[in-house]
Amino acid sequence: MDAFLIQGNGPLRGRLRVNGSKNAALPQMAAVLLTDDPVTLRGLPDLADLRSMVALLDELGCIREDEPSAPGAFGPILTLRAEPGGDPHARYDIVRTMRAGICVLGPLVARRGVARVAMPGGCAIGDRPVDLHLRGLEALGAVITLEEGDIVARAPKGGLRGATLFLGGASGPTVLGTANVMCAATLARGTTIIESAACEPEIVDLARMLNAMGAKVRGAGSPRITVEGVERLGGVEHEVMPDRIEAGTFMVAAAITRGEIELENCPLDCLMAATEQLRLSGVEVESDAEGDGWRSTCQVRMARRPKPMQVTTHPHPGFPTDLQAQFMALACVADGNSIITERIFAERFMHVPELGRMGARLSRQGPTVVATGIERLRGAPVMASDLRASAGLVLAGLAAEGETLVRRVYHLDRGYERLEERLAPLGARIKRVEEVK
Repeated sequence: MDAFLIQGNGPLRGRLRVNGSKNAALPQMAAVLLTDDPVTLRGLPDLADLRSMVALLDELGCIREDEPSAPGAFGPILTLRAEPGGDPHARYDIVRTMRAGICVLGPLVARRGVARVAMPGGCAIGDRPVDLHLRGLEALGAVITLEEGDIVARAPKGGLRGATLFLGGASGPTVLGTANVMCAATLARGTTIIESAACEPEIVDLARMLNAMGAKVRGAGSPRITVEGVERLGGVEHEVMPDRIEAGTFMVAAAITRGEIELENCPLDCLMAATEQLRLSGVEVESDAEGDGWRSTCQVRMARRPKPMQVTTHPHPGFPTDLQAQFMALACVADGNSIITERIFAERFMHVPELGRMGARLSRQGPTVVATGIERLRGAPVMASDLRASAGLVLAGLAAEGETLVRRVYHLDRGYERLEERLAPLGARIKRVEEVK
């Protein structure tokens, strides 16, 4: 099992290009099932989750028309074509490795009339039910049953039909649920109105892709999305948006090591809550005034200990839960007491005891952690529990005194492409090692 061995080594300095977004790419890959024509996605990172989605789509009858450089891998361009009448069963063996496997449910039932999808897996960060996905598809007329651990959705005779539906849940709107219902509605008869839709940029990017395929989606990025159903969708070539969570992680890397990083292809317009918090903490974030807000060039620099922060995660445009662990690592070395509250996933605090092993002074009370900053963390062996917690521990290791061993970095590989190779040119002393059992 791979681990990262990190030697705290002072400021990171250099230039990085932000990769395409994993969270945007996964539902866009699932949307290939909505058409018989080829779909080409550009700007994809080579990630474990995306490789799993390619394997899943292969089982569902999608033919890969690009030429991969190696078996099971793919470069920044991927072309897929869904064969009509393919197998509609997304098996547990693949779906268990990634939560986004549920994204094939809506496209399958819309295009093929039936879908059978195993209950999804992914990170262990608390309960993430799929009931809102199912409620939305039921509103479009799908009949939902649970059979042998699989979700089975069947469209009524004549296909799905438009409806007005509400997708709000206890923790706010559902991003993947919005993607699922929006995709299904593109081929439904009539008009669908999704109230309390997720406003995340990844939904906006998916809507752009669907509209380029011939769909009629309006309002993406707002709480109300309207979809007018069409008879068929065609192929498309689409550039996947940059990964705002990767960009935010690199910003914190500059701040926590008191360094300077220039980021290319940075979606600053999608990161306003995070960049505002960085600025309040004393981090300088300067952008190219002439750049596209979704693909900017920016400089992030820090020369001193950060000021304490107050962070509360919320659905977009609020502070993203996927950056909570990274900002907590930064709070551990802030000059004062910081308060971090998690409002999306109640149990997304498994990195707290691991940071404590590195000397962090953290106290948790329910959904809130109080971090009393110290001058310097200390290296220690730590265990990654999920994707974003892994990133937080790596950042802590970069800022720590001595050696840090981050175990189970397979979690990290789900969302960051060869992170150790990308950070090393910036001065990071980080290498991948095979842990001896």
